[in-house]
Amino acid sequence: MTTYNPGFIDIRSLKDAEREIRAIGSDPKSIDIMAPKALLKVIKLNEVVLQDAIIIKQDMLSLGGEVAIPKDAFELKERRATILVIGTVTQLRELVGKLERHYSRIQAIAKELSVLLVKIR
Repeated sequence: MTTYNPGFIDIRSLKDAEREIRAIGSDPKSIDIMAPKALLKVIKLNEVVLQDAIIIKQDMLSLGGEVAIPKDAFELKERRATILVIGTVTQLRELVGKLERHYSRIQAIAKELSVLLVKIR
């Protein structure tokens, strides 16, 4: 019987992901495609209007990611809240594109996210 020896590896950066993908002999042309899918990031956004938080959550869910919002967000009791956007680098980049299609307040969030995502190495 074959033993596959499954185990977790620690991927903390795109460089880590690229190195691990390269180490198993993947096609070098595919590394830039796969590496951002191997890195999960959590982004905290403060003072988000709850209406916007719900839209961001819907957009991120459509990409396979997640957004943690306050439990009473749909009641719109509070005007603003802190949210957590959770996804791979690829999902986060795609989210920016989706958010850029909304109204100006969400476009401003997209712009800030875009600036942040450029810093991921």
